[in-house]
Amino acid sequence: MKKEFRAFCSSVGLLLAPLFLLVATAWSAWAPEQIPWPAKEWPKDTPTRVGLDEKILAAFDADLSSGKYKLIDSFDVLRCGKLVYHRTYKHDYGTIYGKEPKTRGPLNARLTGPYNYFDPAWHPYYHGSGLHSMQSVSKTVTSIIIGIAITRGDFKAGLDTPVLHYFDVTKVKNVDARKQRMTLQHVLTMSTGLDWNEEVPYDDPRSDSSLMEATDDWVQYVIDKPMAEEPGRRFNYSSGATELLAYIFKKETG
Repeated sequence: MKKEFRAFCSSVGLLLAPLFLLVATAWSAWAPEQIPWPAKEWPKDTPTRVGLDEKILAAFDADLSSGKYKLIDSFDVLRCGKLVYHRTYKHDYGTIYGKEPKTRGPLNARLTGPYNYFDPAWHPYYHGSGLHSMQSVSKTVTSIIIGIAITRGDFKAGLDTPVLHYFDVTKVKNVDARKQRMTLQHVLTMSTGLDWNEEVPYDDPRSDSSLMEATDDWVQYVIDKPMAEEPGRRFNYSSGATELLAYIFKKETG
């Protein structure tokens, strides 16, 4: 169930990011007043007042409540800078994941802690609080932050900067001409050329994402991977690319 939830989050994050940008751009072009971006909370409104069909939202809410899409914890719709629909769905994760936390596997190589995806003290809520773990939406956020930093001049390197510029090459495995040609742009577009397999379920022993999370140094795991093809040739969904971006961002900006 966890793998389905993560796959769902990944798909939604990738599909909705362009949609959010499109809506924001269109709205800004004709909005009669400034969008009231929130401070501590989003201002609230109704779906009807912002042009949404509440019956469709209610039908989707009913599907979520029934468990049709497995373990979904909340559903929020924001439109025109306002929260117009909000629902939460409670699950007893301590009961749902009764046995998995203590049985070592691809999603819990560590039997306790934040990288055991069946440990209810960490996933999906942090120690019973309202803080929720994040998955693939981090990929979109990371790219946006780097774009903002480039625009502000805080991130000065060009997109054609080689990734190995940020590493001691003598400590990187499987360095060849292709890895030397891998640039920041290739990492941002997930076309690194690295031999990375995230097309299998996350509880599959072959999943590089889960193998990475079982190591003590995620960035080293990623940069050490051998090359499978020329950088820029093919999009390959990769959580490892996001780890490289975080590392490079810190190196570049301090």
